[in-house]
Amino acid sequence: MKLQQVSAVKMFDGMQYVYQHESESVNGKMNVAVYMPPQAESTAVPALLWLSGLTCTEQNFITKAGAQRAAADLGMAIIAPDTSPRGEGVANDEAYDLGQGAGFYLNATQEPWANHFQMYDYVVNELPELIEAELAVDGRWGISGHSMGGHGALTVYLKNQQRFSSCSAFSPIVAPAQVPWGQKAFGTYLGDDESTWQQYDATALVLAGQTSDSEILIDQGKADDFLADQLKTELFADACFRAGQKVNIRMQAGYDHSYYFISSFIDEHMAFHYQNLTVS
Repeated sequence: MKLQQVSAVKMFDGMQYVYQHESESVNGKMNVAVYMPPQAESTAVPALLWLSGLTCTEQNFITKAGAQRAAADLGMAIIAPDTSPRGEGVANDEAYDLGQGAGFYLNATQEPWANHFQMYDYVVNELPELIEAELAVDGRWGISGHSMGGHGALTVYLKNQQRFSSCSAFSPIVAPAQVPWGQKAFGTYLGDDESTWQQYDATALVLAGQTSDSEILIDQGKADDFLADQLKTELFADACFRAGQKVNIRMQAGYDHSYYFISSFIDEHMAFHYQNLTVS
């Protein structure tokens, strides 16, 4: 196997694994957390690809979100990779919102980032193909994520509906080309030509006609400190209205940007994906 087991813990009659593997896309080792439900012992199951946010690793979702119980009940795998390449020789920055832990799910074109920061290719092609080849996952994929990972989930889904059949997000950066987090990352990884940024901007993609027939589910906390300056959920809502993209944006009173928020609604997101992935 290309997947090398790092750890394994039984949960809800399924297994929570962490694997490491050599990645051609990012030119180095990647860690990925995988929850396999008990149903996977006898049959291949659908999977949810979860993309985490800034500063996170493969550990944050599996230790804080509490999604494994719903995954076991439904019979779904959860695949949660690290947020960037890491290690000696991988470019980095002292700031939390750039470099290791801040891959932004794009393919960098600028040096010194281009050699390793190819996270778009990793999550769209390499990782799903590897998981399907080595584990009991049947090729039905949903995608979700939080914050930077919500941005990744939206953009990856809109451009790869042949791979991913459902999409949801928590607190996504919906218009990174228009907010400080995205402008900093895009300018660094992609360069000054802002026309190259649009391919990784969900709001821009929808306005350009990159839409789907399926509804997208988004949960956003009204008490999120990043809502006004970094997330700007209203920009995506307006783009979807103008383009005819079905979207259910639930503004949740009192909730912030944390995993307390994610854990409060993750079961509903799991059920949303299962329904979309198993419809005949």
